[in-house]
Amino acid sequence: MNNPPAAVPVIAIDGPSASGKGTVASRVAAALGFHYLESGALYRLVALAGGNAEESARTLQAAFRHGRIFLKEHDVTEQIRDEAMGARASEIAGLAAVRSALLERQRAFRRPPGLVADGRDMGTVVFPDAVLKVFLTASAQARAQRRYKQLIDKGNSANLATLSRELEERDQRDATRKVAPLKPAADAVSVDSSALTIDEVVDQVLKRYRERMVRQ
Repeated sequence: MNNPPAAVPVIAIDGPSASGKGTVASRVAAALGFHYLESGALYRLVALAGGNAEESARTLQAAFRHGRIFLKEHDVTEQIRDEAMGARASEIAGLAAVRSALLERQRAFRRPPGLVADGRDMGTVVFPDAVLKVFLTASAQARAQRRYKQLIDKGNSANLATLSRELEERDQRDATRKVAPLKPAADAVSVDSSALTIDEVVDQVLKRYRERMVRQ
């Protein structure tokens, strides 16, 4: 018998750009043997597909395999990580028609034994019944430094001041958009990762999840 979606546990991890939510979510998923959804990748894929954003969202030929991301069978994992693509994705994410087109696609990732989903509205809109909702944040300075290190480590040029300004602009845009603005769910657990290692954040999330499951 197939498990109804509501019976499949979801951990929703939301937060601003460069808060570390993607790394944390993927590691939590690996630790629990759960599926993983990086919702932001879908918006970046829509941005990369070009053309009419709503149409691209409805017909998106995307696949996630072995840690790689494909668009029309082309590996675009590195392309969608571009800073300009992230900014374009943030703009597209403010379009109600695009969010609606991607909603069921995101919910389809909910399969046994469980799902860890990261994004900006996982706990507020996509999975409001998630067993654990985490709002992961960090200071703007810490996030800019993390993004700077990521780019430099990949051999890309980067300017810390520019990155900081772009992150602040994106935060403002995400938090003030009319559709699914970036904000913690009313029942979310807030975690500031500014002074924490990835392992420490992962341990916190796993501990809280196990505590929730014991109480159920």
